[in-house]
Amino acid sequence: MKLRRLYEEIVKKGIEADPRGREEVERILKENREVYNKLSEEEKEFFDVEKFFNPFSDTRVLNGDLDEEIVSMMVGIDIGGEELLLVDRLRERGVDIGIVVSHHPQGRAYAGFYDVMDLQIDIFNQQGVNLSLAENLLQERKAQVERKVGAINHQRVVDIARWLKINFMCVHTPADNLAYRYIEETLRHQKPKKLGDIIDILLTFPEYREAAKGNNPPKIIIGNKKSRVSKVHIEFTGGTEGPQDIYQRLSNSGVDTIVSMHQSEEHFKKCKEANINVVVASHIASDTLGVNLMLDHLSSLEKFKIYEVSGFRRFSHINDDGKK
Repeated sequence: MKLRRLYEEIVKKGIEADPRGREEVERILKENREVYNKLSEEEKEFFDVEKFFNPFSDTRVLNGDLDEEIVSMMVGIDIGGEELLLVDRLRERGVDIGIVVSHHPQGRAYAGFYDVMDLQIDIFNQQGVNLSLAENLLQERKAQVERKVGAINHQRVVDIARWLKINFMCVHTPADNLAYRYIEETLRHQKPKKLGDIIDILLTFPEYREAAKGNNPPKIIIGNKKSRVSKVHIEFTGGTEGPQDIYQRLSNSGVDTIVSMHQSEEHFKKCKEANINVVVASHIASDTLGVNLMLDHLSSLEKFKIYEVSGFRRFSHINDDGKK
């Protein structure tokens, strides 16, 4: 599969699983083109035209030839210079690695990844939070993240890939969307009654079983196994953690349980104040689930040799009750 198609398929699959729905995503893409058309020629130079077809600012091909055929890939949750040097050493030993795929963004995808946080607005609204309130709280949180990310040396790892002539890309929100949709559909179907039921459900997935073997299992951090569950809010996509003040609003709309990839101490305290129970599913395991679901899709189109690195482990979900 050419790298160009690989990239396009990843974006396509991410859109299919997007919580906002295809119609809203297509509206955003159309709006991006309209914004571009209104810019001066000088301003157009700095516009990312990939926004015409890709709504995920944290998913990009960071280095490489889009017309190159890809038959093998090294996949990791975090890819830094050390992983790229490993690839270079393996190539010296005759190992064919066509591209390195990172889940977490690097380069320009990291510099602008906060744009994907807007996705959270629709999730909050679907949970019963007033749309304008969700927008205002999210924009404040998004600005915080933008200020923090702006100081980072974004191109450091990309430069290493460039010098070593390694195809390099990152796949963040499209994979997270798949994990979000998978967990959401599973919980809706299985209807857990208690927090312990959620833990049991997560541990049926190989990613979470593997994490548990590594002493990082899904955990209940607020509540206990017997705590009752009625309305669950899933924090699996949208770039990073949302606004802290959203939890009281979610509680007011009936949410009693959060299932999150991870949670900061500040967000933990706000959940406790709002009397919301929290299950932390395990960050790397949850990321791995999303990447595996994406690889399931890609592997249904072409066969790839997958090399695991940086916390990623390959498990297939193609035969999970007919799901992909």
